[in-house]
Amino acid sequence: MQSTYDPKAIESRWYQRWEDAEAFRPEVNPDGEPFTIAIPPPNVTGVLHMGHALDGSLQDAIIRRKRMQGYAALWVPGMDHAGIATQNVVERDLKSEGLTRHDLGRQAFEEQVWEWKHARGGQIVHQLRTMGFSCDWTRERFTLDEGLSVAVREVFVSLYEEGLIYRGLRIINWCPVCATAISDIEVEHEDEIGTLTEFTYPLEDGTGGITVATTRPETMLGDTGIAVHPDDERYSGLVGKMVRLPLMDRLIPIVADSGVDLEFGTGAVKVTPAHDPLDYEIGQRHGLDSVIVIGTDARITEAGGQFAGMDRFEARVAVLDALSKLGVVGAAEEHHHSVGHCSRSGDVIEPLLSTQWFVKTQPLAEPAIELIKSGDAQFSPKRWENNYFRWMEDIRDWCISRQLWWGHRIPAWYCDDCDEIIVSRTDVEKCTACGGSVTADEDVLDTWFSSALWPFSTLGWPDKTADFDRYYPTNVLVTGHDIIFFWVARMLMMGVKFTGQTPFTDVVIHGLVRTEDGAKMSKSSGNVIDPLDLVEKYGADAVRLSLLQAAAPGHDIPLDEAWVEAARRFGNKLWNGVRFVTLQLDGAAVPATGGYPEAPVGIDAWILDRLHQVVREYDDLLDRYRFSDAVGLVYNFVWSEVFDWYLELSKATLRDPGRAAATKQTLGVVIRDVLKMFHPII
Repeated sequence: MQSTYDPKAIESRWYQRWEDAEAFRPEVNPDGEPFTIAIPPPNVTGVLHMGHALDGSLQDAIIRRKRMQGYAALWVPGMDHAGIATQNVVERDLKSEGLTRHDLGRQAFEEQVWEWKHARGGQIVHQLRTMGFSCDWTRERFTLDEGLSVAVREVFVSLYEEGLIYRGLRIINWCPVCATAISDIEVEHEDEIGTLTEFTYPLEDGTGGITVATTRPETMLGDTGIAVHPDDERYSGLVGKMVRLPLMDRLIPIVADSGVDLEFGTGAVKVTPAHDPLDYEIGQRHGLDSVIVIGTDARITEAGGQFAGMDRFEARVAVLDALSKLGVVGAAEEHHHSVGHCSRSGDVIEPLLSTQWFVKTQPLAEPAIELIKSGDAQFSPKRWENNYFRWMEDIRDWCISRQLWWGHRIPAWYCDDCDEIIVSRTDVEKCTACGGSVTADEDVLDTWFSSALWPFSTLGWPDKTADFDRYYPTNVLVTGHDIIFFWVARMLMMGVKFTGQTPFTDVVIHGLVRTEDGAKMSKSSGNVIDPLDLVEKYGADAVRLSLLQAAAPGHDIPLDEAWVEAARRFGNKLWNGVRFVTLQLDGAAVPATGGYPEAPVGIDAWILDRLHQVVREYDDLLDRYRFSDAVGLVYNFVWSEVFDWYLELSKATLRDPGRAAATKQTLGVVIRDVLKMFHPII
């Protein structure tokens, strides 16, 4: 062994040896019981961040340990096509050339994205290897693989045939910059200071008016009602009356609805069904019209009368000014509220009434809830089950269509001659009802739709492949608490629906990696810690060790670089300890298992007794996914007891001819078992 520890040279050399030996394939234990983990697929556009580093370190610790225990352990790697993120990256490249995707056309643009994927995508796969993660790279998958695409279409068509997928008019999150509907998880809410302004709608009969308050006066152009709470005595005599909508000169009713918050503003709220989720529900309950006054370009539509063509924020000022001239504006006050922004573009999200495709989720949620209640699947820590139940029991239909070109095309065709909609597992060329020509749906599916199938689609489903038969259901899912609903819940719903089994039995939830002072890492704040910078400086083993030491179940990690530096020092101490032992053994072999002295005495007996205690406790802690406790246990044992005491004390017994042999034997098995305990970690 070299006299000094060089992590860069050693880590890359050993990783390549393991990969060349196919040590990461489950076939290394052909007779072992199967044990499977499907990696949460990173985006093809992604680069490794501290969340990936933590997530992968936890999974690798589990899969390496199971491999050591004789299981046919499979860790399935792969990437997500990341519809909106990938399309944005390629569109930015085109923009630098003075082009748009529309200049290329859909087919040419899709070809361009595939070229980008092959040339520049997947950088993160190399970075996962740099971290030493022992995935079976021969089974790497991509969510737009041919096989996974077949699975996606099979699920879509099956759900449609059962009435669980439908096309309808609903409120969605619309990003004007990306020009698509986006999922809830792609909306980032930021606290902002707005102005809550009151203005009065005059009663039709001229006897007075009713005052409402809003931070978005531009949406009043689309108001079709005023709502008050049925228990609000202030307005009991006004329910059922009509008011005249200022600026638009149309009559709208006052309705009583329990969805109104008595404490907000004046207790009376304007109802704009086309531009607010709660207003839409109120409108549905009371039969109110939905008037779209803000278009997909974030400008006022023709329905907005004199304000048509204005940007929505320009219209906010103009509408308020016009209302002031009418003398209906009242008090205004500073108002702190949460405003949704697109995570990709940063633009303010517009709630918009739009025709989209939806999954009817409640029938799918009920069996998924029962999976957890019955214990067929369980969360660790268990407290996260309460969050899961709360979300699932209040679940809403899922908007799955996206106005993008990159992704799984929705398998629907519209007849050009009649009203027939054809949803099919195979491409359609003519109408099945009248024989006329058809037009394919332009939209693609939400990326989370294909991700929801990941545990079984990656193993070959809907075909009954050898991998699916042997390795499904998977055993463990490791993920952050921030996507329990958006991904974990959907995998549970789809898994039990289409395979009749839970897709995984254990859901191990970890926290988020934050800055030393507990702040969220973000590029805009300039406080992002790049794990690859730490790897370059301290080695991958040090990064992994420091993360696992801090991975208390379900808690966020305020990462301090000093922890990584300390882990690097420990690695050096471990290297020197192993080097000392190998020099004492002078080439003597240590068996892979067993080999303990039959009748140890003195310090040999003491360290062996402690070793066996630590191994038992270590195994128990890892069985319960208490990674930080397990790592802390073995770290302290090795540093304080093995190195600081036993190795020092052994130097005397090694000089005693009567005890040297037993001490050498003890040194060999102790350092072997220490390395075994550390193998899942570093």
